[in-house]
Amino acid sequence: MTDAPQSLLSVSGLRKTFGAVRASDGVELEVADGELHAVIGPNGAGKSTLIAQLAGELRPDAGRVRFAGRDITHTPVDVRARMGLARSFQVTSVFPDFTARGNVALAVQAHSGHSFRFLRPLQRETAMLQRADETLARVGLAARAGMRAGALAHGEQRQLELAMVLAGRPRLLLLDEPMAGLGPEEVERLSALLRKLKRALTIVLVEHDMDVVFRLSDRITVLIFGRNIVTGDPEAIRASEEVRRAYLGTAAT
Repeated sequence: MTDAPQSLLSVSGLRKTFGAVRASDGVELEVADGELHAVIGPNGAGKSTLIAQLAGELRPDAGRVRFAGRDITHTPVDVRARMGLARSFQVTSVFPDFTARGNVALAVQAHSGHSFRFLRPLQRETAMLQRADETLARVGLAARAGMRAGALAHGEQRQLELAMVLAGRPRLLLLDEPMAGLGPEEVERLSALLRKLKRALTIVLVEHDMDVVFRLSDRITVLIFGRNIVTGDPEAIRASEEVRRAYLGTAAT
């Protein structure tokens, strides 16, 4: 009999209000080491607020966040990043006038704790550029290394942004709507990349594309009005009458 996977991320009683709106209303979440755990729910369910609290960008009003056994509830973003917790955003954010290699090299430089020195030729930083090229190859952009980031297709920019996140060698990825704005072929390409990455990383995925969610997830948590109503494997979530009622109820309002 094998032991159950240990929780890498543990959230208990997380609360966050904005005026009269309870964006997080006692959220409980356990993410096992090595799993891809999706968080889904209708608009306004509190998904992005949850991700922001996990990343350290928003401080919860109450509750606890633990990562790798440590309480990080009040730990700053940069410290969480050095601990191995990284996130991507809904809006792609790259330096459009830098090459793909230059973008990732700058991310490597930042994660190494060095200041940005734009006037210093990056060519001198052999180890940095080698790591950048290795990371680009990991996300399928080796052939685009010398291309200006602004000239890449939108899906390739998403891959580049992911490479910049991976440059920090994280242990846990927080992905907020990575498929937003992508066409069908780009979605398939990025889905294949996430399927490959989940073998080596723990991933928390917030995503509206339910086909992607059910194909990639090991477990899924459903949020409604800031509360998690159920967590289970994809088959259990598909079969959940509670999930169907919640979605139908919110869709009808």
